[in-house]
Amino acid sequence: MTSTATDLSTSTDRGLITARHFINGEWLGGADTERMNPARPGELAALSPSGTAQDVDAAISAATAAQPAWAALPAPTRGAILMAAGNLLLDRQTAIAEDLVREEGKTLAEAKGEVKRASDVLRFFGSLGWAATGEVLPSGLPDTTITTRREALGVVGLITPWNFPIAIPAWKSAPALISGNAVVIKPAELTPLSATHLARALQDAGLPAGVFNVVHGKGRVVGDALARDPRIAGLSFTGSTAVGLGLQEILNGRRARVQLEMGGKNGVLVLDDADPRKAAKVVAAGAFGLTGQACTATSRVYVTPGIRTAFLEALTEEAAAYTPGDGMNAAMGAVVSRQQFEQNQTAVRSAVERGATLLAGGYDGDPAGPLVFPAAVLTGLPFDDAAVTEEIFGPVVAVLEVADYEAGVAAINDSRYGLTAGICTDSLARATDFAARAQAGVIKVNRPTAGLDLNVPFGGVKDSSTNTFREQGKSALDFFTWGKTVYTGV
Repeated sequence: MTSTATDLSTSTDRGLITARHFINGEWLGGADTERMNPARPGELAALSPSGTAQDVDAAISAATAAQPAWAALPAPTRGAILMAAGNLLLDRQTAIAEDLVREEGKTLAEAKGEVKRASDVLRFFGSLGWAATGEVLPSGLPDTTITTRREALGVVGLITPWNFPIAIPAWKSAPALISGNAVVIKPAELTPLSATHLARALQDAGLPAGVFNVVHGKGRVVGDALARDPRIAGLSFTGSTAVGLGLQEILNGRRARVQLEMGGKNGVLVLDDADPRKAAKVVAAGAFGLTGQACTATSRVYVTPGIRTAFLEALTEEAAAYTPGDGMNAAMGAVVSRQQFEQNQTAVRSAVERGATLLAGGYDGDPAGPLVFPAAVLTGLPFDDAAVTEEIFGPVVAVLEVADYEAGVAAINDSRYGLTAGICTDSLARATDFAARAQAGVIKVNRPTAGLDLNVPFGGVKDSSTNTFREQGKSALDFFTWGKTVYTGV
């Protein structure tokens, strides 16, 4: 089934509701998968198609055909299209954000910020169309000039998660496109509308047909087909560690390039010299903002003895301010799915059963009601408890006491993950030492672990990442290109 751009979606007084595949510039596929609003039981948020391996094949074929002409365009021309698409997202910010709230659950303010982030990302990478991508280097040979070039990989696959459903597709797509690649993206099943809005902006900005393609569907079908197709020269994935490592095995098996950004269990160390209320605000923003549904969210905190009592009191007060509900008007949004809601409940309930003290939040709720989960603060746990070591991906934080700074650094590093880490202190010496010794890709000093600037590299170590190519900033171009050295004699 094919539809034109004008009848792309079923529109209602509350915006877009039907997403479709976007293949070779056409909107294709039925709409057989329902997505319900997590904050409003019974309200349909979106419809989308269930993609097949045949849909993936069609998208890759379209991308393969379109990529050479796209790469042949001058980089400033490619950049102008990205910048125009970024402007369109900003023009449509409110409508896109409202759809994002309904399908993902975050607050309207968070959703508007995410759309603005996607717009900024497109414009940032669009501006790089005017930037030099190679070098001129001296040669030891007479009458010889050496230059370097960066070449597009060709066709790349992107698999993106539900928690930042337009920002992450944008920050993967933009560096791929400005580098001259064609893209096939599989967005998360729970958030099909956000990727649709991105595709519409790129199409309306003049992106040639086939350069950007969207295939909706299940990861085990669409994602697997993307990973296994020999025409996919590289695949960038954000999601769970287990799925990412499985994809890495497939891509490595055919020597294709792979980029993984995966889980996190991000820790913050709070020292006696910190202001307890300021530290509590930092931790709360990282733990409870975005409903805790960020790979960079704070989920474990280590405090030294002198600040423990004051910090816990302040953090408990902060948690109470994050009142969950419908993201259109609540201080904290809904949990994205019933599965995630039950995972949050189980994590907190099990910790309490093992002897933890619950200072804020809870784990009971109406099984048929809105998926709202109060911000939870746990304490009294051993360092090896599951609530301290395993990713929960909800607004749940465990607070533990450490004897001193050295014990705190050791505790921060005692994790299989290494995405972000933070410290709250007034000591420049401690902050500097922590930045050098913390085993994480992003270090925050007196700032929430969640929240990233788009112009700087992002990525983790250990089980949080392949720790090869970084995302965001100019360094994001490295994954989507390969280097060539040219000797020219005269």
